[in-house]
Amino acid sequence: MEFVRFKHARFSARLPSHFRYSLSHYWMVEEEGSEGIWRVGFTKFATRMLGELVEARFEVEKDGAVSSGQQIGYVEGFKAASDLFCVMEGEFEQGNPILDEDACIVKSSPYVDGWLYSVKGDPEETSVDVHGYVEHLEVLIEKMQKEGY
Repeated sequence: MEFVRFKHARFSARLPSHFRYSLSHYWMVEEEGSEGIWRVGFTKFATRMLGELVEARFEVEKDGAVSSGQQIGYVEGFKAASDLFCVMEGEFEQGNPILDEDACIVKSSPYVDGWLYSVKGDPEETSVDVHGYVEHLEVLIEKMQKEGY
């Protein structure tokens, strides 16, 4: 897997170069050998904001229609709880079964084993490539610094 290195202030990350990214800090990658099934997970930036996860729950059924922006579940962490939103258009496949045993995998392996859910369909139209996401992070972190975060 090839990565693009990002570093700004006290935040650094290696971002997989062939993934798609949402501006709401999810990544999307088509499963190898699948017919349009995409895995979705939190970016390293999102995991830093949430901290360690202790639970993830999904409120949609297998093969249920999902769309970009739709709330599909929630995650709870030590730092915060957050709704989970869909960044795909299509049919919900499944939540990552590993999360039932070890939700912390989302932080320790965000781009491999710590994916959140899968969908058969297409990424949202506003998704960007890795370079678009790096530009988005630059602007966001600058803004956060100015506001004292």
